[in-house]
Amino acid sequence: MTHKYSSFLAIALFSVYLIQPILAQSASPATEKYTLEDKSFVWDLHDLYPDVKSWEEKRVKISARITRLGDCKGRLGENSAVLASCMNKITGVYKDLLKLYTYAFLAKDTDLANSKFRERSSLAQTLLVQFGEAVSYVNPELVSIESTKIHTYLKESLALKEHDFYILNTLRQSKHILSPKEESIIAALQDTMSTAASAYEVLTNAEIPWPEVTLSDGKKYRLDPSGYASNRGSSLREDRELVFNEFWETFQNYKQTLAITLEGQVKKDAIMAKIKGYSSSLEQALAEDNIPREVYEALVSTVSTKVSSLHRLIGLRQRMLGLDQTKYYDIYPSVISIDKKYSLEETKLLTIEALKPLGKDYINTFTEAVNKNWMHVHPIQGKRSGAYVMGAAYDVHPYILLNFDNTLESVSTFAHEWGHAMHSLIANQSQPFTKADYATFIAEIASTANEVLLFDYLRRNAVDDQERLYYLFKELSQIRGTFFRQTQFAEFELAIHTLIENGGALSGDKLNKIYGDILKRYYGHNEGVMDIDDLYAVEWAYIPHFYRNFYVYQYATSISAAYFLTDKILDGSPEAQQNFLGILQAGGSDYPYKILMNAGVDMASSEVYEAVIRRMDMLMDEVELILGK
Repeated sequence: MTHKYSSFLAIALFSVYLIQPILAQSASPATEKYTLEDKSFVWDLHDLYPDVKSWEEKRVKISARITRLGDCKGRLGENSAVLASCMNKITGVYKDLLKLYTYAFLAKDTDLANSKFRERSSLAQTLLVQFGEAVSYVNPELVSIESTKIHTYLKESLALKEHDFYILNTLRQSKHILSPKEESIIAALQDTMSTAASAYEVLTNAEIPWPEVTLSDGKKYRLDPSGYASNRGSSLREDRELVFNEFWETFQNYKQTLAITLEGQVKKDAIMAKIKGYSSSLEQALAEDNIPREVYEALVSTVSTKVSSLHRLIGLRQRMLGLDQTKYYDIYPSVISIDKKYSLEETKLLTIEALKPLGKDYINTFTEAVNKNWMHVHPIQGKRSGAYVMGAAYDVHPYILLNFDNTLESVSTFAHEWGHAMHSLIANQSQPFTKADYATFIAEIASTANEVLLFDYLRRNAVDDQERLYYLFKELSQIRGTFFRQTQFAEFELAIHTLIENGGALSGDKLNKIYGDILKRYYGHNEGVMDIDDLYAVEWAYIPHFYRNFYVYQYATSISAAYFLTDKILDGSPEAQQNFLGILQAGGSDYPYKILMNAGVDMASSEVYEAVIRRMDMLMDEVELILGK
């Protein structure tokens, strides 16, 4: 998830990247003790506030400041000095509010059972909502001011330079910004309009009676979404087949209800697009960051015509697993394993070595940062699972939550999350607060580049072919899951929105048909590459991202840009290295598509997406060379 400094009306105004979540796990007693006693593995929240009392005092002051933001209402067009003063006042409150929220959010996630932590987080969230309501007049008032007057203000006032991109971006969307009263009504309806997503979350996480299965180890496992993710990659084929069949049969039993919630979400997107004057939900989603529609079309069309590389990977996996035919439930197990553990210190040193192609400045900044107390490293009882970076405390530094368990997956996640942290750190150092926040469209570039460089380094320094194959298939699996799978989701999402916008309706059976056809085409069902049972076509009901209007495609665009750039960096191009750093330094100072264009990356061109395919084919060439054709 990304924060949007540029959107004063957003309710979730913070930076949380839930990237590559590590499955929920309980810490071993040894790990828990190790984490709690050694402060080098726990982040230092004193960098935000010295104590809770200081946080509480600041909360009271910020609350009072929010109530005074209405003083600027009706005055933004008076003159450039008033406009600058009001914008400074609003963004100043916002910046301090994000810092306040960061402290409460991070504390809560280290102990989800702590009622005081949750209470503070709730108080901070309430202030965010109040802030959004308090400044709901800003955008309508800005667009009501005569355009020539606004441009005159921007030319004559140096004080407005920090706000020029926000103001101009607001003017760009002027025909889609409604009257203050209408915008206020929409803001008030935000909770109501999230009902479909909320119902989906409650149903799938709390109310569906998930089955229990006994696997080959004699143990019983509850197949809720977490249990499914934990067991779908079993090395025993009969176990993973049982897991798939029981899990997806359960979803099939609720497909009509889940179809209603998804249809409700898609209809809400369509209605909001219509109210705001957009031709479609996709146009509205792309317009927020001024992304050309050609980007979406280039991604989907290029990937859908390059599925032969995905079919090739399936064939290699089938060979490694010794199967006569690949089924859909064979897609997750590792085809090769090695018993190798990594300490946190080894992970730091390994990552530093792997990232050296990014240049001395990057490495020096990373080396200094990674040895500070900015991370909460190990899993402990009550801590949130997964991994993310919280970079919203502009005047402080990013914070990184991990659940490090010494595996290669943890090493990869470490490198990935530090890519996000470096992006936030460099953007915050290079841009004022109002221009530091970067769009989701480019948010995965640094994190993916870190992973690509990590796997490249590991592969080149592997001690033998077995270890080399291990790294090769790890990266290939990530390309499948992030590039092909997310684009597959994007194609499905466009199909269901188009159907609703053309007056159609969604049902469980129709969703199964649409999703199943795309899934089978991607994985070569009709060509005999992979056999996909119709039971698994309900997988659409498992993807929560479909409740976030056209979000998933941005994973695929980011990974594509990252591969495009790192290929050139690994070839020793100083220009590519500078272009990569330029993207990070730009933060949110311009539209993300333009930022990438300035770095020589045209996301509306198939060339960028083909870079991922080239990398994938190169990795598979190496696999075949090791195995011997």
